Amino acid sequence: MKKDIHPDYHEITVVRTDGTSYKTRSTWGSPGDTLTLEVDPLSHPVWTGGHRRLVDSGGQVSRFARRFKGFKIE
Repeated sequence: MKKDIHPDYHEITVVRTDGTSYKTRSTWGSPGDTLTLEVDPLSHPVWTGGHRRLVDSGGQVSRFARRFKGFKIE
């Protein structure tokens, strides 16, 4: 392997949305930094089954919906 091309791999603390924390190793930040999550398995709708409103800032969702309006998978 080439020397000095790999990022530093060190220990950080990750804080979840409910306030619990754990230590892990990462290339993010500096040794001893704390990464506070805004979305994790406790709050993300994929894991919780919740629904969120999709923000269509560029109109792409609307164009997609119009294009595939009558499309049905059986």
